Amino acid sequence: CRRVGEMTADDARHLVILSDRDLPEGQAPIPALLAVAAVNRHLVAAGRRTSCGVIVETGEAREVHHVALLLGYGATAVNLYLAFESVADLAMRQVLGRNASVTRALENYISALGKGLLKIMSKMGISTLRSYRGAQVFEAIGLERALVEKYFSGTSTRVGGIGIEGIAAAAFDVVPRRE
Repeated sequence: CRRVGEMTADDARHLVILSDRDLPEGQAPIPALLAVAAVNRHLVAAGRRTSCGVIVETGEAREVHHVALLLGYGATAVNLYLAFESVADLAMRQVLGRNASVTRALENYISALGKGLLKIMSKMGISTLRSYRGAQVFEAIGLERALVEKYFSGTSTRVGGIGIEGIAAAAFDVVPRRE
């Protein structure tokens, strides 16, 4: 993810925007969840979390669970630009049916995400997004304990796994290389 402009948490501004859109060729994005969790943790440690929103724009998230994790680790809002573009493309090519307009297809997708989030929160006994955001009501699986403690502090983990080096290696494996 990249910092937009010269904005930092110490600025008088009240939004931090994390984006993996339009990265230069050969650069791999930081996984959106890792970026959100790290920024959220920094803002909490700096005493600025309640006065600063975290917006994440990612092509990585597509499903309700992805959005639930981003919100659960501190995102204030999520822009699923690649998912939106994909739904719009499906509607334009009439894959979703002849009568499915782009607007209607996007409305249906957003509605499905909202209903899915509501279902997840209600199963946990949480009734508002404000209570859910940043609550970290998950268990980490497949991440090493040191990584979880540093970036996802407060999250339980009973199974080890990869560390930051493994995440970086996996991210670079999916970046197209110039020949």
